Amino acid sequence: MKNLLFTIFLISSISGRTAQVDSLKYVDAAKFTIIGKGFTDTQSLYERLPARLENVTRKPVWNLSKNCSGLAVRFRTNSSIIAAKWEVTGDVFMNHFTMTGIKGLDLYGLKNGKWQFVNSARPTGKSSTAIIIQNMSGADMEYMLYLPLYDGLKSLEIGVVRESEIKSSTVNSPQTGNPVVFYGTSITQGGCASRAGMSYTNILSRMLDREIVNLGFSGNGQLDLEIAEAMSTIPACCFVMDCLPNVSAAQMNEKYARFLEIIRDEQPKTPIILVENILYPHMYFDQKLFTLLNEKNEILKRIFKEEKKKGDKNIFYLKADNLIGDNQEATVDGVHLTDLGFLLMAENLYPILRKQMN
Repeated sequence: MKNLLFTIFLISSISGRTAQVDSLKYVDAAKFTIIGKGFTDTQSLYERLPARLENVTRKPVWNLSKNCSGLAVRFRTNSSIIAAKWEVTGDVFMNHFTMTGIKGLDLYGLKNGKWQFVNSARPTGKSSTAIIIQNMSGADMEYMLYLPLYDGLKSLEIGVVRESEIKSSTVNSPQTGNPVVFYGTSITQGGCASRAGMSYTNILSRMLDREIVNLGFSGNGQLDLEIAEAMSTIPACCFVMDCLPNVSAAQMNEKYARFLEIIRDEQPKTPIILVENILYPHMYFDQKLFTLLNEKNEILKRIFKEEKKKGDKNIFYLKADNLIGDNQEATVDGVHLTDLGFLLMAENLYPILRKQMN
């Protein structure tokens, strides 16, 4: 009898929720402000590199540029319910990464001048529909919806109560126009945040109240010079280089200085911050890894000193010593970060970025 009652309750709850989802009006998110894009000339709206690079950059970099990491939709509504319908392009699965982080959506609301987490939209497959929040007062508010970190978007609609209003944002927050531009790896891209708002670049965007362009390419932040050329065209307030986990010592010696030079040719005074390789917990057991990471960090230190000697007064250096804390609990798999790791990394990057942003 108890099982029967529970089944009836479950079915009625699901039916009611479905009816509520279907009763909403859905608006194409493309009508609203998209932040986090470094380039306007992408093949489709929710992509990160300009179309001209399709046959120029390496195939893995190009494919990863179609992931939406760092992009967000800004809108305003007085709806008491906010929902979403979205279809991803890849339907990606990983064994160490939550689905909400890979291909979910993450809603924040602007309360008392600060961005506050509302709720996440959990994916159910390649196509998903979800009520993100309900039973709100219906007050007119600003919202920001972060897009998937490790999948692309074919379509996205925002659902609201039919009689409510939904429109473009009226508050410029995070401030757009002169973004911070990050170049890096899977960690930069957001692996393995539990949800999109917890990647360290998205955390920093809220902390700094500044738009951030995320050019993290999982496994492929390998100093491709055409990416430097593209980055140099973005009117950035600061560049952050966080690519060491993906490059060998040989690649650093061959291409790192040239990568910086390409940016400097176009933006001679924009601050550039060089970030050491984070200190993986298992490097204290794996002696080969310990040697390798220390070697790469020493090479980076040498490159930094050489750039300073050349007269670059706007290049800065961030050591890895405390980037993700020292309790060895900040990773999922010894490399990719948990939400704790991302928060620690954001908190350690914040002071230097706050000081150097122009």
